[in-house]
Amino acid sequence: MQFIEKMLWKSRYMVFFAVIAAIFSALIMIVMGTLEVIGVSIDFFSAFSSHEAYEEFGKNAVSHLVSAIDDYLIGTVFLIFGIGLYELFISKIDVAENDETSSRVLIIHDLDALKEKIAKVVIMVLIVTFFKYAINFHYEEMINLLYLSIGILLIAVSIYLTHKSHNGKKEHHAGDEH
Repeated sequence: MQFIEKMLWKSRYMVFFAVIAAIFSALIMIVMGTLEVIGVSIDFFSAFSSHEAYEEFGKNAVSHLVSAIDDYLIGTVFLIFGIGLYELFISKIDVAENDETSSRVLIIHDLDALKEKIAKVVIMVLIVTFFKYAINFHYEEMINLLYLSIGILLIAVSIYLTHKSHNGKKEHHAGDEH
């Protein structure tokens, strides 16, 4: 029986494959975002060659830069997920715990904290994706502007609720200390 329990306990190390895949996925997304920025930078230098080139650059630059932000945010989701899995299933990252200059965003002590951090970044990804589609959409009818307004309102409400729940937890924890 003890042998089975040891094997079960050691089976948690298979999560390391998911950690490596998540970190590699983060790298891919960050490289993709950087390539978007590099592409806009290259186009920027040729944008002043003619009036048509400048107008074309103006139409495409914002869309590509917003796509880069989207890629970076998705990369951070993978990074947070990979590091969180490592901390939850394999080992605490002592370097992060002891580094006074590090952000606490990557320090995860339980599954709820991992879920909350990923959810916040996913909400940001959805907001940026909405923005990307909103700037590329052609508003030919008034109903389309109404839909855009409703979408913006829903995003504002989601940001408010996310912020409110985050502040409520801080106040709740502060009340527990007294």
